[in-house]
Amino acid sequence: MADDLYAVLGVSRDASGDDIKKAYRKLAKKYHPDLNPGDRAAEETFKKIQAANNLLSDPEKRKQYDAGEIDAEGNETPRRYYREYAEAGGEHPYRSSAGYEDISDVFSDLFRSQARARGRGGPEGEFRMRGGDARYSIEVPFLEAVNGAKKRVTMPNGKSLEITIPPGLHDGQVLRLRSQGMPGYGGGEAGDAYVEVHVAPHRGFRRHGNNIHVELPIGLHEAVLGAKVRVPTVTGAVTMTVPPGSNSGDTLRLRGKGVPASAGRPAGDEVVTLQVRLPEKPDEELKSFLADWAKTHAYDPRKGTEG
Repeated sequence: MADDLYAVLGVSRDASGDDIKKAYRKLAKKYHPDLNPGDRAAEETFKKIQAANNLLSDPEKRKQYDAGEIDAEGNETPRRYYREYAEAGGEHPYRSSAGYEDISDVFSDLFRSQARARGRGGPEGEFRMRGGDARYSIEVPFLEAVNGAKKRVTMPNGKSLEITIPPGLHDGQVLRLRSQGMPGYGGGEAGDAYVEVHVAPHRGFRRHGNNIHVELPIGLHEAVLGAKVRVPTVTGAVTMTVPPGSNSGDTLRLRGKGVPASAGRPAGDEVVTLQVRLPEKPDEELKSFLADWAKTHAYDPRKGTEG
């Protein structure tokens, strides 16, 4: 028996779309194969979580699932035509709320579909139909989203796809993979795959538009005297000049070191916010120097802050 999709995500059946999204992202981070290398159980759990999210995050499919029209894998459930129609009551023994006045209408619709297929050039008697679209959700590292990458991922149905992550991809962006969805019927073309990409946060970088923001610790002597320091960027560390007399909260800009240029969009900048850090244990020489310096260079760093 297939797992209950709500139970897989740990949410109630009346959970909102946001609740489902939050539950998925929390579980995905816990069971992602990259964080559990070699753990087959975690990998299988991750596949179930993805499959549950793919179906329940689609309002139409969720409605069908709740109504019992499709199963946990998105397949239509068997229709009990004769029992359904016979128990429908009314003047006609086969009348139903499904919209057919007679069971023969079901087959009439099929024959009309076949005729339309022949009209499109299909062989005599062949029913041709385009495959359904498939929807997936994956998470990629921050730097791959910024710089672009190619990733081979395994979808919940076991299919392996190579996905091109374009430079500058935003969290929640949906990529369309043509003909990578469900297979067609009777020679019909395959559907498309839609992959919603979520960007994992980075411990050092933050993105605002096309600019990258980072905080850079500097020493007291570097702040007072100025210095050339190494600064991390999304494409590798570079050397930056800290001007003399810098202070915590001062910002410096590295032109063109943000999100790379792409599709006519100029490259962003990196905004570096300085954070002056004192030694963990200032030595006696530093204490003595500052004590003597303060006697003749008194100033009030809190001037103007009091109401």
